[in-house]
Amino acid sequence: MLQLLPAIDLLEGRCVRLRQGNYDDQTVFSEDPVEVAQRWQQDGATRLHLVDLDGARAGRPVNTDVVRRITAATGLPCQLGGGIRSEDSIQTAIRDAGVDRVIIGTKALREPDWFAEMCHRFPGQLALGLDARHSMVATDGWLQVSQVSAIELASRFIGLPLAAVIYTNIANDGMMQGIDQATLDDFRTLAALGLNVIASGGVTTMDDLAALKRIAAEQPGLVGVITGRAIYEGTILVREAIEFLGHA
Repeated sequence: MLQLLPAIDLLEGRCVRLRQGNYDDQTVFSEDPVEVAQRWQQDGATRLHLVDLDGARAGRPVNTDVVRRITAATGLPCQLGGGIRSEDSIQTAIRDAGVDRVIIGTKALREPDWFAEMCHRFPGQLALGLDARHSMVATDGWLQVSQVSAIELASRFIGLPLAAVIYTNIANDGMMQGIDQATLDDFRTLAALGLNVIASGGVTTMDDLAALKRIAAEQPGLVGVITGRAIYEGTILVREAIEFLGHA
């Protein structure tokens, strides 16, 4: 069964969505991220995907207080990404902000040995954030594109006690244009490596969810799907999507 994870992206304490990770192209959906989290909980969400956009740009967590209020108000398991690049920030996210899963991207690319050590130190609590443009890993809040492919980077961490690999095609993210075939192929390849994969980026309609559901039937390693702008603009209804993904 695929789990639907509503995305709440935090910028200056507000709930926003960016297009292709561009900080200059943002839409503010709510001044109260806690209210948004409670709405998705009421619609049946069992896990939330939180992104500290200020943190991703600053290289350190910024919206810890807002995240703490979301986890306290909902009691839902939450995963958090954005600017988490040290053991201290991992501990702060888990202990102080109350999340049960921390997403690391930039630091994993730059210091894979450090990331492997952290996976052993926090077994089942770290997710690898693979943000890619044209299948190549992007870093620093999506501001830089590396010469390392997403599949290659993920392959380095097979066998570690990872919670999941979260793969986002940032060329699709926030664009409301659906998931392209190359990205669907990447999801299938990652899941076939034996990793727990969460799909993200471009999830726009129920057709996108149906395509992911078909892949999950072939590759059970595809365990989740994140959607953001689509649920704020109403092209996907959270309650309907959860029911659809939960049926064979």
